[in-house]
Amino acid sequence: MWVLTDGKAGDEQPLIGLAEAMGATPVLRRVAPRRPFAWLMPWGPIDPKDAPEKPDSPLAPPFPDICLATGRRAVTYLRTLKSLSPTTFCVLFKDPRMRRHKADLLIVQQHDAPRGENVLVVTTAPNRMSPERLETARHAMADRLASLSQPRVAVLIGGDSRHHQFSEDDVRRLLNGLEVKLDAGNALMITASRRTPAPLAMALADLAKRPNVLFWDGTGDNPLLAYLAWADEIVVTADSTNMVGEAAALGVPVQVFHPSGGHAKIGRFLAALSQEAAIGRFPEAPATGRYTPVNSTPGLARDILARWQDVRVRPARPS
Repeated sequence: MWVLTDGKAGDEQPLIGLAEAMGATPVLRRVAPRRPFAWLMPWGPIDPKDAPEKPDSPLAPPFPDICLATGRRAVTYLRTLKSLSPTTFCVLFKDPRMRRHKADLLIVQQHDAPRGENVLVVTTAPNRMSPERLETARHAMADRLASLSQPRVAVLIGGDSRHHQFSEDDVRRLLNGLEVKLDAGNALMITASRRTPAPLAMALADLAKRPNVLFWDGTGDNPLLAYLAWADEIVVTADSTNMVGEAAALGVPVQVFHPSGGHAKIGRFLAALSQEAAIGRFPEAPATGRYTPVNSTPGLARDILARWQDVRVRPARPS
């Protein structure tokens, strides 16, 4: 099984999680077309340097039984793979905004438009939040996290993006909300990302000087899974639908902090997710109560394998 992306973690990790749920250890194939060819994607051809016979081509055989792909650049390579290997079951994630993708199966979230016989619609993207990985992470950090006061709140901080920007007022509003949580007796387990603005990261590091606050600044091993496994509640920034979706996979209240900006698709995503999970607005309108974890990954894994098996046993059409 291949996972075909341009290497961005936000695209690659969800598909790795889906492959793992299907019982496979995927082969990671990363595309990096040169600028003129990238500009033309997904409509144009692959970069000639990536032809299957070229050294280190992401399309070099042997070809897989199943390929999971996502991203504008990957669409072109998936289309080429299907031409080279018609028996490969090609699965494409996210709306490609074109019909000539040649994928056997398209998987989109509810806020995207495509619908049809070969389209699966889910609320959240796949992830790596398997019970086994969460339990392993929980035990691995039990010595540090079990002693924290309760409730324990995992705080997932993203950063500036195409649709969101953290203003000075946003940073103050977020920090004030976290301080209220801390003053009420909650423990905070905070992670930041590469996109987190420096003033916000520095303010979070200062907050971590107080008792019952842990802050991961990006150095060393990422404790995200452990923080989620121990969380009684999750605060997450709205700039990443993947992070919000991962939070909803735990079944605990999720409070979404909205920095300046936004996008209609993110609003539609949160509205759809609110029908299945306890989704609040941090800090002004918190949600409460547990719910059945929202995780598309196991169901998608079953559906993909079933459709692949169906294609394998289907009699060939007469020529």
